[in-house]
Amino acid sequence: MDDTKIALVTGANKGIGFAIARGLGAIGFTVAVGARDGARREDAVGRLRAEGVDAFGVALDVTSDDSATEAAATIERTAGRLDVLVNNAGIAGRSDDGAQDPTTLDLDVVRAVLDTNVLGVVRVTNAVLPLLRRAGSPRIVNMSSTMGSLTLRTGPVMAAYAPSKSMLNSVTAQYARRLADTTVIVNAACPGYVATDFTGFAAPRTPEQGAAIAIRLATLPDDGPRGGFFDDEGPIPW
Repeated sequence: MDDTKIALVTGANKGIGFAIARGLGAIGFTVAVGARDGARREDAVGRLRAEGVDAFGVALDVTSDDSATEAAATIERTAGRLDVLVNNAGIAGRSDDGAQDPTTLDLDVVRAVLDTNVLGVVRVTNAVLPLLRRAGSPRIVNMSSTMGSLTLRTGPVMAAYAPSKSMLNSVTAQYARRLADTTVIVNAACPGYVATDFTGFAAPRTPEQGAAIAIRLATLPDDGPRGGFFDDEGPIPW
């Protein structure tokens, strides 16, 4: 495993996360499959191994400080270091009964969405940053959405989910500034509108198409962009 690169993908048991794990595995990464649900996690690991991917499961609930710390310890024990972190785990939050209409916003829904989509990214990133710093060309990719763009304002009105992605983009920029003089390159990615259970499978893009930008940002050269927000077409207006 000496020169094999290690990647942790959160929320990797299904959808875009699984496609990212599969895509990184296909180009030679050992993939740590981060997921809360033990059965789903092991099923995903089994499916990846059946395709020839070197994968192992990591119990990870991004809403728990202790879980993030333990996940970092598991990766250290199993692989000794980490080259890539893809913060993919995210939730839309419930939107029934006006829960994400700004005029009737359910603040508990906002708290839940932020806890996963923003605070979860900070928890996991900071837990594994010591491992990333040991790598030669460490990369962090935060999975965002154009719904978080204050310029584009795409998608339905979702006043918990969309602002969570705006904040994630801002946090990404803060990490990039803080890590500017290190080898750690941090960017945000939008996978586009992808057919997963997240979208009720009513979307034009495949998980593999959605995963492509994450894989590109995870394998950027050392002079690659930092603190940006990208999709397949290039930089996204913020």
